[in-house]
Amino acid sequence: MSRRDRLVLHFLRLALFGACTLVQAEPYAYITNQGSHDVSVIDLATQRVVATVPVGRSPAGVVAASAVGKVFVSNPDSKTISVIDMRTQRVIATLPAGEGPVGIDASPDGRRLYAADWYANRLLVFDTTTLAPYTAIPVGHAPAGVAVHADGKTVFVAERDDDSIAVIDVATARVRARVQVGSHPFALLVDAARERLYALNVQSDDVSVIDTHTLAVIATVKVGKAPYGAALAAGGTLLYVTNQHEDSVSVIDADTLKVQRTLEGFGYPEGIAAHGEQVYVVNWMDDKLSVLDAKTGRLQGSIATGQNSRGFGAFIGIPPR
Repeated sequence: MSRRDRLVLHFLRLALFGACTLVQAEPYAYITNQGSHDVSVIDLATQRVVATVPVGRSPAGVVAASAVGKVFVSNPDSKTISVIDMRTQRVIATLPAGEGPVGIDASPDGRRLYAADWYANRLLVFDTTTLAPYTAIPVGHAPAGVAVHADGKTVFVAERDDDSIAVIDVATARVRARVQVGSHPFALLVDAARERLYALNVQSDDVSVIDTHTLAVIATVKVGKAPYGAALAAGGTLLYVTNQHEDSVSVIDADTLKVQRTLEGFGYPEGIAAHGEQVYVVNWMDDKLSVLDAKTGRLQGSIATGQNSRGFGAFIGIPPR
């Protein structure tokens, strides 16, 4: 083989290796630990904690904004938001965030960050490039979960103590409508494919299903005690809901909205997310992440985290290359 042929073969191998690496790239899970005041960073390819990142006090909410390569963590007791660089897995900034930020989400393009200021009854908006505050929007009492619509034009906020969901127009930065739901809505999840919003009501132990066009509640699904987190899995066909006070997870058919089964054996489950063929459940009491098969719900393993893990939000993201 000539030198030229060897060089061509070498570069072909490099190209093939790069393509395989891109295809096989796995995201990371960022689990907020309320008790140890840090974030466990888990490589989902190896199912191992690869970093523990100190943040503010009692971190709760989290959103991994892959589009900008940053993870945002709300620290209610510090009244701050920690910004983690997904490349280095280190805090690069700490943002003042009102009187106690809880729920948090980012726009699809990653350019805007939205955080619910629980005690001041506001939705805080930040520019994720400059990390500067953009505006603050008055909302109802005890705003908790935040969810941005897939089109980026609407933000939903759970007004827990008002039993309602605020529908905010991004262009005008105003509440344009409110939807009455069950008792004490906390977490929110957008189902873009079905044009729905799921509101988890921790006091009435059910899920309000809202049509995002008509803003009408089209169904109410009874689940376990104190539903806290939700995730779509198995290609979006199943809706998983964690039930804090029942140590269980409800598995719902996303088309029929019928509960298929209830999974037992968790320790005060809170946050939940799905990726590929797995569902990841955060256990506050057991300080671990349960790994489930997305289709069957069967336990495949667990990963130790920090103390009193919460993972409230979209905690899975892919670092940019």
